[in-house]
Amino acid sequence: MAVNFGGVHMKNPLNTASGTFGFGWQFSELMDVSRLGAITTKGCAATPWSGNPAPRMTEVPGGMMNSVGLQNPGVRAFALESGPWLEDLTTKGTQVICQVAGHSTQEYVQALELFCELCPWAAGFEINVSCPNLAAGGVACGSTPEGAREVMRACRKVTTRPLFVKMAPTRVPEIAVALEAEGADGLTIINSIPGMAIDVHTRRSKLSKPTGGLSGPLCHPIAVRMVWEAAQVVDIPICGVGGIMNGYDAAEFILAGATCVAVGMANFAEPDASVRILEELEAWAASQGVHDINELIGAFEW
Repeated sequence: MAVNFGGVHMKNPLNTASGTFGFGWQFSELMDVSRLGAITTKGCAATPWSGNPAPRMTEVPGGMMNSVGLQNPGVRAFALESGPWLEDLTTKGTQVICQVAGHSTQEYVQALELFCELCPWAAGFEINVSCPNLAAGGVACGSTPEGAREVMRACRKVTTRPLFVKMAPTRVPEIAVALEAEGADGLTIINSIPGMAIDVHTRRSKLSKPTGGLSGPLCHPIAVRMVWEAAQVVDIPICGVGGIMNGYDAAEFILAGATCVAVGMANFAEPDASVRILEELEAWAASQGVHDINELIGAFEW
């Protein structure tokens, strides 16, 4: 079941989606985190972010919406408080990918430099280009090929360690090509989908902001399509994310072209869902009569 995700050698294809699994240790009493191939930690910036006011989350039919605003303690506090546990996790064969947040290219670079200095145990870093660029009126930093290219080019100069990009569900094939050209080692597809949820009785948003990010089973077919579209135009590996609730959901991503998958919303409803999904994925792979999960990557036929 081992896969190579852009230079990060995972013992199996199961990863966790950033923002749904804390910094890993929060789940350690609920499951054996070391069963997973990797975890991706909650995004951190160079300085602490307070995030958005409550309410930050709400359920919707087929999923949930969030407007957390990437609250985080900053890289220094993260490395001090969570680093020892995460470093120990790596000795058990589970890779750690740290997500990098920023509101500008300069902020991404500053955060990544701190991660590289303070987290030698990190196997790689995921750049969340869905963060709003405050200097550009709040438009996501990676919502255009030019914006994504700028961030990736600057971050690539900081480190030779694997760099992945968490992509917004916007112009995915076009931006994927731009990111590959600037040296991205892999792509995480997709981030949550912008949406709205209105309380019809109060006539106000169910979140503290007018819009939020939609995730869950409702997004799964969209995410699978976007993974497949990206896999047609880039050669770098992809981590499929979006509405994975069981092993078959994970298998769809693999067949569409993903090298690995990340479990997100399921972690809220079932804290040890990732282990169950891994076992179901292993059973599916065995049922396909292959000796290596890599034989099934991109094996979708039509």
